[in-house]
Amino acid sequence: MPILILGGTGEARELAAALHRDNVAAISSLAGRVARPRLPVGEVRIGGFGGPEKLAEWLGEERIDAIVDATHPFAERISASAAQASARVGVPLLRLERSGWSARDGDRWSWADDLDGAAALIPPGARVLLTTGRQGLPAFASVEDAFFLVRCVDPPDPPLPSHHELLLDRGPYTLAGELELIDAHRLDLVVTKDSGGALTEAKLDAARERGLPVIVVRRPARVAGSAVVASVDEAVAWVRARLAHPG
Repeated sequence: MPILILGGTGEARELAAALHRDNVAAISSLAGRVARPRLPVGEVRIGGFGGPEKLAEWLGEERIDAIVDATHPFAERISASAAQASARVGVPLLRLERSGWSARDGDRWSWADDLDGAAALIPPGARVLLTTGRQGLPAFASVEDAFFLVRCVDPPDPPLPSHHELLLDRGPYTLAGELELIDAHRLDLVVTKDSGGALTEAKLDAARERGLPVIVVRRPARVAGSAVVASVDEAVAWVRARLAHPG
């Protein structure tokens, strides 16, 4: 009976590789929103499930033994569906979520509860490195008096900010590269989600070094009802315990 990994993150790929090494059957599910995703080892399923009811049906059909939700910290919809579906069919659910970022000495951070709140904090005339992902860009479309360097993996759909330049790129990023980007585009503000992790943290280091303010969007509240771990090793241990003591 396989483990379902709700993936799309580096932690999900690491978990799939670790379970593969342990000869644990696992199916990694990706949403399919990225054109060229980094695929994990093992069996991969691409595309949505169609809501919690359809996911619950799929769990029963595939005889899934347990679910590890290792999606992005801001992937609210699939996490909610996983919680509802696991409760419906009695399949154990674990949330694997990397820790968020913490401000350090020299950081100039302002926190926003959501993307609209972040957009409201942008001062007139700012030159912004915007790294909140392509799906949230409509929140900034009404900000007319700022320039945005919009960095995302795939081309976004409109609406977009009136004054912007699009940079299609994918991490990991380096401090030297982020400093060069800030200087070349004369950026004076960074807007990001509290995604956590090392792949994109260099922008925060670069902002600190250049004395730039950063607007950080808080993570959404976790879905109640599942255990939560912050590391792949903890997730592997949970799966092993589940396999050793099923039911």
